[in-house]
Amino acid sequence: MNPSQQSRRRVHRVLAALAAGCALGGAAAVHAGSRDAAAGRRPWRILHVMSHHSPWRWTDGQLRGFQEAMRDVPAEYRVLQMDAKRRSAARDLERRGEEARALIGSWQPDLVYTSDDEAQQYLTRHYAGQDLPFVFSGVNRDPASHGIAGRRNIAGVLEHEHFVESVRLIQAMVPGVRRIAAVFDDSPHWEPVKRRMQEGLAQLPGVGFSAWDTITSFEDYQRRVLDYPERADAIALVGIFNFRDSQGANVPYQQVLRWTAEHSRLPDFAYWVDRVHFGTLAAFTVSEHEQGLAAGRIARAILLEGRSPGSFPMLPTKRGHAAISLARAERLGLRLRSGLLLSAEVIRGFEWDS
Repeated sequence: MNPSQQSRRRVHRVLAALAAGCALGGAAAVHAGSRDAAAGRRPWRILHVMSHHSPWRWTDGQLRGFQEAMRDVPAEYRVLQMDAKRRSAARDLERRGEEARALIGSWQPDLVYTSDDEAQQYLTRHYAGQDLPFVFSGVNRDPASHGIAGRRNIAGVLEHEHFVESVRLIQAMVPGVRRIAAVFDDSPHWEPVKRRMQEGLAQLPGVGFSAWDTITSFEDYQRRVLDYPERADAIALVGIFNFRDSQGANVPYQQVLRWTAEHSRLPDFAYWVDRVHFGTLAAFTVSEHEQGLAAGRIARAILLEGRSPGSFPMLPTKRGHAAISLARAERLGLRLRSGLLLSAEVIRGFEWDS
């Protein structure tokens, strides 16, 4: 097992313990500090509502970054998972939002930390303009679309993907990539991602989209991937969570990526490193740790310095890094320059083999 796999598994074990008991909307408590005797008050109560689930590097890394920024602040955490990637129906998400609101009412947290878009849509917007402070991270959509922009009690960190850098990374691996097939599921939070990708083409002379597909079924996805070599040089795997099987259930994204790695002849890229562990060739990643760290710094200033959440601008984090699947590169017959490998996080095997 390589060091990145060991580190990732340690994180998953720690955060799985943190979130134990909170799958399907339950909550778990973790004490991150003792009573502050000097201040004579209980630890701060922080409720973390994740749009998705744990263990998952993207979700867990945000919480880890948040807690790093808050590491010397006495705090008690509770975590609620909305599980939106695996159960994306509106009725399920509305129920999770109701559970979160009930927990806020019963536990009375001092601050709520929400990650990713679904938590904003089904929870945060209900508290816009009230007294309880909210801090978010991992939000793709314009906060105004959630009704949370410019509200005095809401602050947060936006997630803007590294499209231009990801295309250049693929071109460094496979010279001549010009035609890109872009793949999305039907989640509405991909709309601003699509817009930013289209705007990014201005920085990539000669590059264009040969397919721009919103796909709802796994069967349709499989058919299109097998057809893409006729009209594309590479695939942008963006939205891959809401592909339904014949019974209408969401196919796990890990299964989608494994099928792709085993059947697609084209190089592909995404914006998140967990995809590379499951077979995507490359990504210039959004840093989940930086997202959480930035949110934690805001929360710290709110709780310890008395800053108003509304005084913080809602901005994206900038830091990212290249990640490459060496196993997928070998499967595609690519010979990669040593300089490229030395400048990237290299994932040597497929997650399903480990």
